[in-house]
Amino acid sequence: MLKILIGALVGAGAGYLFYRLVGCRQGTCYLMRHRVLSIIYWSLFGALLANLF
Repeated sequence: MLKILIGALVGAGAGYLFYRLVGCRQGTCYLMRHRVLSIIYWSLFGALLANLF
């Protein structure tokens, strides 16, 4: 359970960094143009990835 939480936190940090550094320049990508959606998406991805290992 702890590794899933850590994976979610790492994913949330990665999502925020992705939003700040890369983002969506044209505004056509729905998940990455909003900060909160980007953090939630990457947090879920991090939790799922941590659950694999």
